[in-house]
Amino acid sequence: MTERERVRSAAAYVAERVALRPKVGLVLGSGLGQLADRIEDAVAVSYADIPHLQASTVQGHRGRLVAGRLNGTAVWAMQGRVHYYEGYTMADVVRPVRVLGELGVTTLIVTNAAGGLNPGFQPGDLMLISDHINFFGANPLIGPNDDAFGPRFPDMTNAYDPELRALAKAVAEEAGLVLREGVYLGVSGPSYETPAEIRAFRILGADAVGMSTVPEVIAARHMGVRVLGISCITNLAAGLQPEPLSHEEVMETTVRAAGNFARLVLGIVARLGQQG
Repeated sequence: MTERERVRSAAAYVAERVALRPKVGLVLGSGLGQLADRIEDAVAVSYADIPHLQASTVQGHRGRLVAGRLNGTAVWAMQGRVHYYEGYTMADVVRPVRVLGELGVTTLIVTNAAGGLNPGFQPGDLMLISDHINFFGANPLIGPNDDAFGPRFPDMTNAYDPELRALAKAVAEEAGLVLREGVYLGVSGPSYETPAEIRAFRILGADAVGMSTVPEVIAARHMGVRVLGISCITNLAAGLQPEPLSHEEVMETTVRAAGNFARLVLGIVARLGQQG
């Protein structure tokens, strides 16, 4: 079975169970999935039940696809994701995003929990992703290209859509939210970075580091889907704080930042709904 056939099979399964066809998709990262609980008239399908999708094994990732209306706008929400470090292939990691594209999503909001590298950042800050650096040592487009998905060599100049970033900034300003902006560097994990790696990443120009997002964005852009990326800065990276890093700290900080995160995303989603 080809990857195209897997994606079509998964999309067909979801389409049989969900009548709504939203154009906006959300990928909700570690500790941020509770936003999906605010979706009205929600219909949820577990990843484990969808053919060719994998279930997340990580705390804070509920592992289901939810459709409904969020702040008046029809959305798909990935309540959690799977990661490369869980032992899945890159194709497995990005297949849910490809399924959303197959279902008609044209705008994707990707979120994550990330470690802060920029000395001006504090835990709980929200960062608009302006660009990314792929440090996974892998790319989801390696292998035969399916022209039905996109071109062999997709342009990544504007991986994070400038118009969507401007919209996010306007929403944040109107809501009185502080919205940082910076470059996200993606690594495979699951070990946290060493202080030496963090120093190197800062020299490369990264403002935040995490273990997701980059493959999904590459796959989405390959399909021509517009992308907006938002990181919740959950901790200062290794060497920038005295305490050892832990996933518990990540989860605790996302809980504290959940209110501001929800206000920002709800505002953005409402604007997208008004644009049609």
